[in-house]
Amino acid sequence: MEEYTTIAGYASDSFIERRSRFIGAIRPVQTEEEAIAFINAKKAEYWDATHNVYAYILRDGQIRRYSDDGEPQGTAGIPVLEVLQKEGLWDVVVVVTRYFGGVLLGAGGLVRAYSHGCKIAVDAAEKQTVCECAELSMAFGYDFYGKISYILPKYEAQTTFSDFGALVRMRVLLKDCYLTAFEKELTELSAGKIVPELVERRFAAFPQG
Repeated sequence: MEEYTTIAGYASDSFIERRSRFIGAIRPVQTEEEAIAFINAKKAEYWDATHNVYAYILRDGQIRRYSDDGEPQGTAGIPVLEVLQKEGLWDVVVVVTRYFGGVLLGAGGLVRAYSHGCKIAVDAAEKQTVCECAELSMAFGYDFYGKISYILPKYEAQTTFSDFGALVRMRVLLKDCYLTAFEKELTELSAGKIVPELVERRFAAFPQG
């Protein structure tokens, strides 16, 4: 998987459905241990809740897990998981907590409520695109600094290091899809004087939108 979508950090939201209170909480995770730890933390936080339904999806091992936590089979955990899949998210865990309000929702009502509990948590989070990137190192004279600074946003480049000494030394992080075009433009604007060096390749997160 060269590129995938996840979230930047923890987020939550809640709503009331026929006197039942639903709280959706989401956070990014890298491992199954992290997902389980978050689920257990929410169960401890909402120890008096009627249900703590969860689902998580991990890129490593293509793991998908869910639990109805006592709700009728198929009405809670699977709908939460399906929202995550529909949103195209990876490396996330969601817990939707329910405080029963005394009015039965029925199977269809439960599916809608748990789906909505997950969706509002997802909507409250900041989505990120994680993709394979190259970090490049460059050194150049001050006469090129303005030109290079001008073109960096076009390639969504992230500056990871800069030093202003006798020469400007800079490191930038670029998505693979921009690498060839960036190097071509850099060669053209510097008449071949600036030759970037590859520092490393790694996955990095970029905000969406």
